[in-house]
Amino acid sequence: MNKENDNRQAALALGTEPVLRLLIKFATPAIIAMVASSLYNMVDSIFIGQGVGPLAISGLAITFPLMNISAAFGAAIGVGASTVISVKLGQKDYLTAQVILGNSVVLKIITGILFGGLALLFLDPILRFFGATENTLPYAREYMVVILLGNVFTHLYFGLNGILRAVGKPRHAMYATIFTVLLNTALDPLFIYTFGMGIQGAAIATVISQTAALAWQVAIFANKKELVHFRRGIWRLRVGLVKNILAIGASPFAMNVCACIVVIFINTALVRHGGDLAVGAYGIANRIGFIFFMVVMGINQGMQPIAGYNYGAGHTDRMMLVLRYSIIAGVGVMTVGWIVGLLIPAECARLFTTDPQLTEMGARGIMINQIAFPVIGYQAVITNFFQSIGKAKISILLSLSRQMIFLVPLLIVLPLFFGVDGVWYSLPASDMMAFVMTLITMTIYMKKLKQNGK
Repeated sequence: MNKENDNRQAALALGTEPVLRLLIKFATPAIIAMVASSLYNMVDSIFIGQGVGPLAISGLAITFPLMNISAAFGAAIGVGASTVISVKLGQKDYLTAQVILGNSVVLKIITGILFGGLALLFLDPILRFFGATENTLPYAREYMVVILLGNVFTHLYFGLNGILRAVGKPRHAMYATIFTVLLNTALDPLFIYTFGMGIQGAAIATVISQTAALAWQVAIFANKKELVHFRRGIWRLRVGLVKNILAIGASPFAMNVCACIVVIFINTALVRHGGDLAVGAYGIANRIGFIFFMVVMGINQGMQPIAGYNYGAGHTDRMMLVLRYSIIAGVGVMTVGWIVGLLIPAECARLFTTDPQLTEMGARGIMINQIAFPVIGYQAVITNFFQSIGKAKISILLSLSRQMIFLVPLLIVLPLFFGVDGVWYSLPASDMMAFVMTLITMTIYMKKLKQNGK
């Protein structure tokens, strides 16, 4: 009973403790976890690039769209469930929060199995559609077969990590992520070098690491002393709750699907105008930029339960204060990324490869990709804010603006005039356009907030 009271007090603290202290408390472990997650991806790329070769890096980059689609289904459930749980805890509706936990687990299992199975059946044509050539297809296939076989465990791992943050256990979510990074870093050289399994070995290390962390998460939620835990009666899908979860999860789902479409356009254009190594260069630039973006996502994850709880509790002033702090932090982090892209792009590229041509192409890609990073910080925080308070339509619009409304047309038009440089410059150009749209949208929302309260 004492354990349950402590957990309830932890949830109530979201509406009473100083906002900056709460954001630091929740965002710090989330940032550590997200940086660890980005390093997790980098470790795979570095070991694959250094141990298998430059074409393997290109093959890995080809898999990004498929992994984005998988992440889209996972986010639709995971983010939606986490957000609804935060709001329900703010409303002190603890029973419904537990039912959401059970429903999200069932949905994760269903989507994880169905997606993994269907993708395996049509893997080669999917990868070719995503830009794989005869040179890169074998690497992409070897990696994705293993990843898809473990897809359901990956979905559950990421989903339960999000719920851990939503119920006031950000440190536990951080520990799970750090554990997967450390275990993956230890297993990568073992499977890639010692066992001679190449890129497939990196995939096996990834699945084993996530499954081990998942076992620990399950043990936490199986503890009946937790405020939100597994119990009878929470597993049967409730239509109303599922609709609510998916409605809020529609924004991250759209974001990941759009990311998939965008990467398909990017990979296709890069292969056409720059060859297989150009795709590898994008893979390198993506990994470097991902580090900074994941820090911002950690800030967003720290903001999400605070904004969601206070929105549900009607504490508008606290909701807006956590948003303001998050914007300052997000823009600051992405500004550091902008400086890195300007000053040391070649050094970053050399982490992944010793190939001179790929290093040169990767360095140029890093520099161009990170030109508009500061405005991405603002755009990402605002998009997540609307998602956190359940305003899915606005969040979806902002998600679509950066990736689909602006970037895809630019990817079609600019390469016609500037070749491979047109592909690269499409990225910062779309970021600037999306920033303007986000700024206008937030200004309109602030005016309505002052007039109507919500």
